[in-house]
Amino acid sequence: MTDHNRPFSDEERAGLYRAIYERRDVRSQFLPDPIPRPVLARLLKAAHRAPSVGFMQPWDFILIDSLELRQQVLASFDEENAKAADNYSGERQHTYRGLKLQGIIESPLNLCITCDRSRGGTHVLGRNSIVEMDLFSTCLAVQNLWLAARAEGIGIGWVSILDQDTLADILNLPDHVYPLAYLCMGYVSEFLDQPELEAKGWRSRLPLEDLVHQNGWGAGLDDEALLEQLKS
Repeated sequence: MTDHNRPFSDEERAGLYRAIYERRDVRSQFLPDPIPRPVLARLLKAAHRAPSVGFMQPWDFILIDSLELRQQVLASFDEENAKAADNYSGERQHTYRGLKLQGIIESPLNLCITCDRSRGGTHVLGRNSIVEMDLFSTCLAVQNLWLAARAEGIGIGWVSILDQDTLADILNLPDHVYPLAYLCMGYVSEFLDQPELEAKGWRSRLPLEDLVHQNGWGAGLDDEALLEQLKS
């Protein structure tokens, strides 16, 4: 049995940070190779190990390999993406329309991670004040899966440009189940050195030292040693 109190080795710690730093939102690099069932099971187990408020475990996992269903999801994406493009004008709109923002058909497997907002009953420990904690908990399951997938060489792409009501209808979700994350999954030809939106000039990574406050909003760090480490 594994000793849960054993310190991580330098190699284990480096592997965790590598997965964090090299995780990418994949859209264009999917290969058609199927994900072996033992690998897929490990990813789902990692997601299921996420923390959740009141141990409610509000997530479910819908595996989608049906081409017909994925074509319906793609149609919803195309409709919503056209609306999103209208938010921009000129060169910015041209850049937006040139971005590849989904791999719904190209990836060998799609996965919808849902949040059952009724799980745990009427009163869930820790959810009395912040009712959205079930959604936040499900996001942690997504992150667990994403990091584990990177360690397995599996790319993940989160398709957020979808109408959630339409997606719920496509997947026959009951009213109390929210389709939180629609993910494209598969082996990839490469993991890009930079996030794709950064590489294509859409957004730059913000300096971390500008985002860390001390004892209240807007108060800069007076810990010079930490500040230097954040900048390095």
